[in-house]
Amino acid sequence: MNWKQTYGDKLVSADEAVSHVRSGDKIIFGDWVGEPAALVAALVRRAGQLHDVEIIHGMSPGPNDHLKPELARSFHHTALFLGALTRKPYAEGHIDFIGGTTFHKWPDMFAKSPDLNPHWAFIQVSPPDEDGMCSFGVSCCYTEPAARTATSGVVVQVNENMPYVGGQKFRLADATYIVAENTPIYTIGQTTSTPVIEQIARNVARLVEDGATLQLGIGALPDAILANLRDKKDLGIHSETLTESIMELVQAGVITNRRKTLHPGVCVGAQAAGSTEFYKFLDHNPMFAVYPVDYVNDPYVVGQNYKMTSINACLSVDLLGQVTAECLNGRQYSGIGGQLDHVRGSQLSEGGKSMITLASTAKSGSISTIVPAFPAGTAVSVSRYDVNYIVTEYGAVDLKYRTVRERAKALISIAHPKFRDELTRQAHELALI
Repeated sequence: MNWKQTYGDKLVSADEAVSHVRSGDKIIFGDWVGEPAALVAALVRRAGQLHDVEIIHGMSPGPNDHLKPELARSFHHTALFLGALTRKPYAEGHIDFIGGTTFHKWPDMFAKSPDLNPHWAFIQVSPPDEDGMCSFGVSCCYTEPAARTATSGVVVQVNENMPYVGGQKFRLADATYIVAENTPIYTIGQTTSTPVIEQIARNVARLVEDGATLQLGIGALPDAILANLRDKKDLGIHSETLTESIMELVQAGVITNRRKTLHPGVCVGAQAAGSTEFYKFLDHNPMFAVYPVDYVNDPYVVGQNYKMTSINACLSVDLLGQVTAECLNGRQYSGIGGQLDHVRGSQLSEGGKSMITLASTAKSGSISTIVPAFPAGTAVSVSRYDVNYIVTEYGAVDLKYRTVRERAKALISIAHPKFRDELTRQAHELALI
């Protein structure tokens, strides 16, 4: 039986596909902007017929109707990452959060945890090529591992709006049910920079070497950093997320991937997010490929890139050099994502380095983000044993192989000037200097 016959035999409506979900089942949604909107909407329409369905998802960008309090009997949620739409429900105790593993281990968690091994994977892919192979497009990430480990079946939304990106593919014949529906792919809007962000970006750019392979996140600061790299030569990309700013440096001839030692010539990512124009640029572009997060973010894979340079943001750093990228005032605010994976991977690389960035103050300059010690309940995202460069608008310091005294003094030197005397006093009280 060829794939076209298989396609016809498995093609159903979204409502028909979702009708096979039973109360008590566990479902993983395809990740982030690749979330299959048609399947999620169909599941919500069935809410009155279901109870205790476990929904496992990352940063869900859609309407999130399944999070409504009145549907709590139908759906329970386990979040892998907290975003703007899930912070409040988590703080109110309506959803659970997985905080015990780094991003590249999520697929292993799906396969081995009896509480998280999914019955169903709801995923979204591009139309098939002539061999019946579909692209995961903007979301290979943990979408592919979810499909790999689902025990009851894989419901696939085939969407003509999903770009066909090289790398890992999905064989359409492996779908349990196929839904052909062309909903818009979720997009990420343009960011707004500030003078502080621009200065941090300049400080980071000075540490980026020609020929380096980069990993960056998404948002105003990564965009500003990439904009400050236009004088660099032959940069490469091996990053959890592919962004529109990367596209702009490819177009400018700055990112060539020529000097990459792993996947030379190709920007490698686990997911992509940006505008509709960016998705069109990715479509059938041989310079881009997406693979599962247990490959892209594996530190031993990351470290195979020459001059691997990871650049990530955090919320606060203490005077020991410990980093939190996920907690505010001792409360969970987001998640670690792949930050630690890339910090460790970059330092396995020949000539590699990692940078953690943050503005020196928060709350309109009223508090220092460099602190003597974290409040109780704060999760350490990057330990003092893993940290390398810390960068603020006041400079960059390398904490690797530094003594406790040297670390504290170095961090105080890049804190906001109005907090340095107090930080010095508190450092003396803690016997750090």
